[in-house]
Amino acid sequence: MTAEQNSALVRSSDLTRYRLAPNPGPMSLDGTQSYLIAGPESRGVVVVDPGPLDEAHLAELAAAGEMELVLITHHHIDHTEASERFHELTGAPVRALDTALCFGGDPLTDGEVIRAAGVDIHVLATPGHTADSVSFHLPADGPHGSVLTGDTILGRGTTIIAFPDGRLGPYLDSLARLEILGPAKVLPAHGGTLPDLSAICREYASHRQMRLDQIRAALAHLGAEASVDDVTDHVYHDIDAAVRLAAEASVAAQLEYLRG
Repeated sequence: MTAEQNSALVRSSDLTRYRLAPNPGPMSLDGTQSYLIAGPESRGVVVVDPGPLDEAHLAELAAAGEMELVLITHHHIDHTEASERFHELTGAPVRALDTALCFGGDPLTDGEVIRAAGVDIHVLATPGHTADSVSFHLPADGPHGSVLTGDTILGRGTTIIAFPDGRLGPYLDSLARLEILGPAKVLPAHGGTLPDLSAICREYASHRQMRLDQIRAALAHLGAEASVDDVTDHVYHDIDAAVRLAAEASVAAQLEYLRG
């Protein structure tokens, strides 16, 4: 991707655009997609996940309109590192589920509807990837609406359960909650967009059940008290070292789920 392409705002749905932050990596894929939400007649803009502390990235986001609000999907640094700086640059309040991540704004609450930039934004608590993960539902965004999923659902591949903060039981519950929203467009923080939320939720749930079956088989082979390291070696025997810790976190979450 050239510098010019990287600087462009990408139209992701009727009511959203995003800018790809310059932080690619094994966990962030091509980088963090910082979203802009705005109604068709609105001069105001809402930013979701300002991303890493990169001044050029923040300047382009700030230039996209009158900043009314910043929303955070969860606490991981590739989403939040620039939150305070962006608040300083724009004056826009930053709101997250965790009070510690808020600057000039109140914590989010599950089920609230935020009216900003000419758009109704429905806040949905979707814990699992992390305990503080939230998604943002835009019912009026296109024929089926859209959902900004943060890292709960990715544009490609599957997300990790960041145990012990994240847990598998709540994650499966979150997938079920999102599936009910139907074929909404999926606007994830990494990996592009997807056309059908309910379909990808079913795929994610099926993948988790497949992994649980693999963990059960590993325990049958290794013994019921096998360690996270041993189970990871057994199930992810060819894993890239760059994502080994992520695999261990997901294995730990699955072992906790199975062992109660």
